[in-house]
Amino acid sequence: MCGIVGVVGKPAKDIILNGLTNLEYRGYDSAGIYLNDLNGNEYLTKAVGRISNLKEKLTPDEQGLVGIGHTRWATHGKPTVDNAHPHFDETKRFYLVHNGVIENYAELKEKYLQGVDFHSDTDTEVIVQLIGKIARDKDLDGFSAFKEALKLVKGSYAFLLIDNTEPDHVFIAKNKSPMMLGIGDGFNIIASDAISVLDQTKTFVDLDDGDVGDITKDNYVIETIDGKRVDREPYVLDIDPNAASKGTYEFYMLKEIDEQPGVMRHISQDYLDENGKPVVEQDIVDAVADSDRIYILAAGTSYHAGLVGKNLFEKFSDIPVEVGLASEFGYHFPKLSKKPFFIFLSQSGETADSRVVLKQVNERHLPSLTITNVQGSTLSREATYTMLLKAGPEIAVASTKAYTAQIAVQAVLAKAVGEKKNVADAKEFDLKHQLALVAEGMQQLVDGKEKVDELAKKYLAKTRNAFYIGRGVDYAVALEGALKLKEVSYIETEGFAAAELKHGTIALIEKGTPVITLINDPATADLTRGNIREVESRGASVITMVAKQFANENDDIVLPEVDYYLSPLVTIVPAQLLAYYASKNKGLDVDKPRNLAKSVTVE
Repeated sequence: MCGIVGVVGKPAKDIILNGLTNLEYRGYDSAGIYLNDLNGNEYLTKAVGRISNLKEKLTPDEQGLVGIGHTRWATHGKPTVDNAHPHFDETKRFYLVHNGVIENYAELKEKYLQGVDFHSDTDTEVIVQLIGKIARDKDLDGFSAFKEALKLVKGSYAFLLIDNTEPDHVFIAKNKSPMMLGIGDGFNIIASDAISVLDQTKTFVDLDDGDVGDITKDNYVIETIDGKRVDREPYVLDIDPNAASKGTYEFYMLKEIDEQPGVMRHISQDYLDENGKPVVEQDIVDAVADSDRIYILAAGTSYHAGLVGKNLFEKFSDIPVEVGLASEFGYHFPKLSKKPFFIFLSQSGETADSRVVLKQVNERHLPSLTITNVQGSTLSREATYTMLLKAGPEIAVASTKAYTAQIAVQAVLAKAVGEKKNVADAKEFDLKHQLALVAEGMQQLVDGKEKVDELAKKYLAKTRNAFYIGRGVDYAVALEGALKLKEVSYIETEGFAAAELKHGTIALIEKGTPVITLINDPATADLTRGNIREVESRGASVITMVAKQFANENDDIVLPEVDYYLSPLVTIVPAQLLAYYASKNKGLDVDKPRNLAKSVTVE
C-alpha cells in the first residue's frame, strides 16, 4: 500500500525520491521526506499529491547522509500536509514513517499522551509522540525508547525512526507490513519493496514479524523487542532493474499486457522440460497429491485466477477444489477435509487478508504453497512451499501479466500432480504445446489491439455501466474482465454467469448498455448465444469475444484456438485491452486508478 525508503551513509535525497517514485504504483495521496546532514542540519518536507509536488518544494540546500521518506495512502485523516509522513514528537527529537494500521492508537493516546499537542489525525503520530514521551520520562536512548513503545503497540507496522541526537542511525521495526534491508558498500537502505532500490543494491536481508533493528552505514543489528539478537543472512536478488522501466510505452499497463506472450514462454521454459514434463519441486507435488482437497485462497484478481485454477486442478489432478476470498475465510474458517492442502495466490506475496489465513493454517500445522511474483515476500517465507510466477516486475495497479502467470503456473502444478497420480487427462495433455499456442494467440491479440481501441471508443466512451457475461471458465474471466474495466475506467461493471442475467439483473439492461459476451465453452456456446439475443432484444450493445470454432462473421473479437481449460489465458487479453483503452480514451491515469493500491498490506 504505502511506500517507505530509508538511507544511512550515502547522499539520501535522490535515492529516497527515486525509490518513492518507483513505489508510486502502490497508490498514495501524499509524500514526505526527512533528511539529516550529520552536521546539525535537518530538513522535513511534505506535500499533498504526487511526488513531483514534493520535489518542487525541496531546495538544493536540503541534503542529508541519512534520511527517511514515505508515500501515504490515507487511512486515518484526510490527505493533508499535516497528515503526511514523516511525523515528529513534541520536542522534534524523533521522526517516524509508518506503513500499516495501529489498532490501539486511541487507547494509547488517551492513556499516555494527555496534554500532548498533536499536529495530525493519524495513528502514526501517536506512536512517535509515545516514543518521545517514554524517552523523556525514563531518560532513555532512542533505540531503547523505541522498543519500550513497541511493547505497547497493537497492529500492523513497518516503522523507520530517526533520533536526531544519534542521527547516524535508523531504527526499524516490522510486524505484518512488508519491509526489507538493502546492503550497500558503506551504506545501507531500508525499503518496503526491493524494486524501489534495485539501482542501489541487489543484496538484501529479509525482516520477519517482531524484528527490530539498529541500522548504520557499516552495520546492522536485528533483535527482538526484548533484546535477543537475531541472525539474518543477506542474499542476492537477481532482478533486472530495467525490467521496471516503461521504455517507449505511455503506461505500464499496456507494456505489461504486451509482455504476456513472453511470460507464457518463460513459464514454459522454466517449468517444463524439453519433453513437456513439469519441472516442479517433488516435495510440492507429493504434498498436493497426498491431499484430499485443495483450498485456493486469494483476493481480487488473484481470486479470479483461483477460479480458473479450480477447473485446472479438478480436471488434471482429480482433486476437489474450493476457492475462497481470503478476507472472508480468515474470520470464518470452515470445516476442513481430513487432508487439506492450501494454495495462496498473490502477486505481491504481501496480501494482508491472505496472511491472516496462512497464520491459521500454520497454527494447524497444515501444508501450504504460495504462488507469487515476488521472491522473498512474506507469504512466500511463511508458507511451506513457494512457486514463483516469473512474470517480471508488475507496476500498474491493475494486474494483467501476474493474473495470466498465476493461471499458467497452476496449470503446470495441476499437470505435475496428475502425472504423479497417473490421471489420464494429465498424462495426455501436452501443456508445453498448448502454452506455445497460448503465447502465439496472445501475440495475435496484442498485435491487433487497434480493433479493441475502436470498440472502446464506440461502446464505452460515454456509458455509465456495463456487463460481462460468460459460462463455465468464461464466467471466471467475466469477473476478471469486469474488475479490470471498473478499476481503471470507473465504469460500473459487473460480471455474471450468462444465464443469471435473466434472474433479475436483466432489469438493468436498457438501450445502449454494453454487454461483453465471452464464448469458449463447447457445452454452452449455443445457450450463451441465446443470452445475447435476450439482451439485444432489450436494447443492449453487445461486444462478442468468441473462440474461433464458435465464431461467425459478425463477432467482434475472434479468439485464437487453444484448449478450453487454458482459454482464459487468451480471452482475458482483449478484456484487458478494452479496459486500458476505455481508461486512456477518457484521459485517466491508467496505471494509478483513484483510491486503489497495488499491494493491499492492511486488512
